[in-house]
Amino acid sequence: MDALSRIERALGSALACTQVPGAPPRLGEAMRYAVFPRGARVRPRLVLAVALANGDDIPGLTDAAAAAIELLHCASLVHDDLPCFDDAAVRRGKPSLHRAFGEPLAVLAGDALIVLAFQTIARAAPLAPARAAALMLAIGDSVGMPFGIVAGQAWECEDDVDLAAYQRQKTGSLFAAAVVAGAAAAGVPAEPWRRFGEHLGEAYQVADDLSDALSEEGESGKPRGQDVAHDRPSAVRSLGIAGAVKRLEELAEAAVAAVPACDGAAGLKALIRHEARRLLPEKLVLSPA
Repeated sequence: MDALSRIERALGSALACTQVPGAPPRLGEAMRYAVFPRGARVRPRLVLAVALANGDDIPGLTDAAAAAIELLHCASLVHDDLPCFDDAAVRRGKPSLHRAFGEPLAVLAGDALIVLAFQTIARAAPLAPARAAALMLAIGDSVGMPFGIVAGQAWECEDDVDLAAYQRQKTGSLFAAAVVAGAAAAGVPAEPWRRFGEHLGEAYQVADDLSDALSEEGESGKPRGQDVAHDRPSAVRSLGIAGAVKRLEELAEAAVAAVPACDGAAGLKALIRHEARRLLPEKLVLSPA
């Protein structure tokens, strides 16, 4: 089974709990709306890629880890789009969840997706209890304080913003969790993989900043110009277009250099370089900065 099919199957299994008798149907519908139809599934694909590079000897645990990472990512998007943050009208080419279901259900759906991520790991834990414990800790650290997604979002509420910390926490933390989770699911030492994930996550945040500044409306599936509209820190605002492109290239190469030795290292490095090129907005690909 290919990676995307594994991910969609795992997510469908995790979200089956939203359709049991007695559960509030609109909350379940809102949760599924946040997850399907799929986006790029970059983070869960990374979980699978790292696990496969290290043998992937317990696929059921790997699939649970991949689903958990994507559920957390979807929850972060739901909360990021809320009126108290970006008040985004569109996400993945359709109305954002609070526009489709209302703000109360959007808050609850985001909260429920976070909890579901941990329920998904817990249900797979009997496959390898020690590995599942490491997964729980890695994924928990990626969400909360002091350096997880919540901390990254909170930098937007500070008067003095550390851009590097903001990018590492808001985006890089979940990428780091994805690669650490892939390693932990495969039963290899996970911490040597963290730096790779942090560099890759920061690269994706820089790419997102470039997309926000340069993509045509509709190209990225969400509104553009949000960083300026909300006076939000970004690599483009700090470094300019050319500086942000250079930073993206530096981070991609740093991620390549940080891949630990494993049987699948060459394939991972090739994938990173391919993704770095793909992440550039179309106008930069056609006419480099």
